[in-house]
Amino acid sequence: MTRTEAGTGTGKRVSEARERLLRTAGQLFYAEGIHTVGVDRLVAESKVTNATFYRHFRSKEHLAVAYIAGVDHAIRTQIGSLTAADLPADGILRGIGASLVEQISSPGYRGCAFLNAAAEFPDPDHPVHRAVVAHREWFLQTITGLFAEITAVQAEHAGRHFVMLRDGAMSAGYLGDPVLAGETLLRGIEGLLRIHTARGLDEHAASGPRQAPAPAATVSDIECSPSGAD
Repeated sequence: MTRTEAGTGTGKRVSEARERLLRTAGQLFYAEGIHTVGVDRLVAESKVTNATFYRHFRSKEHLAVAYIAGVDHAIRTQIGSLTAADLPADGILRGIGASLVEQISSPGYRGCAFLNAAAEFPDPDHPVHRAVVAHREWFLQTITGLFAEITAVQAEHAGRHFVMLRDGAMSAGYLGDPVLAGETLLRGIEGLLRIHTARGLDEHAASGPRQAPAPAATVSDIECSPSGAD
C-alpha cells in the first residue's frame, strides 16, 4: 500500500520523491563516493526538500544502506531471471561472467559498488558494512549452489574461487585495462568449470559420457553498480 503524505492524498508525491532520492544517491554515491556527497547536494539534485529527505531517511547513512540494498535487490532479481531460464548451471555461471565483462567495459565504470562501500565503511559493525557482507554471503552461497549442481565435490572451494576471480576482475577492470581484465575473467571461469566438471566425472565415472558445455547466456545489467550510472 502506498504511503501518503501527511495522511492524505494518494501518496504518489512521496513515493516519487523517495525514488528520486534513491536514484540520485545511487548515481552520485557510485561515481564520487558516499562520504563525498552531502545531504544538501542530494536534496538539491533530487529536487526535494530537507523535510522530505528526513521523512524517508533518518540520515545519509540510512540512505547509503538503502542504496546498497537497492543494488543487491537488482542483482538478485537479475540472477533470478537467469536461473529461471532453465539453463544448466555451467551456462548460468558463464552468463554471469559474460555480463560482468560487459559491465567492466561500460562507460562510467568505477569498480564494484559493494567493495567501494566497504572501503568507505571499514567498521564491521557499521550498517553499510553489514549490508555489503550480507550481499557477498548471498552471492557466494548462490555461486556455490550452482557449482554443487555440477558436482558437490569441492563446490565450496569452486564458489570461493569464482568470487575471487570476480573481485579481481572488477578491480583490475577499473584500475587497469578493462579488456584484458574481462578476458582474464572468462579464461579463469572456463578453467574453473573444466576442473570442477572433471571432479564430477571422476566421482561419477559410471554416469555416462561427458556432455558438451552449455553456451554462455548474457543477461543485461548483472552488475555491481547502480542502474543509470554514467
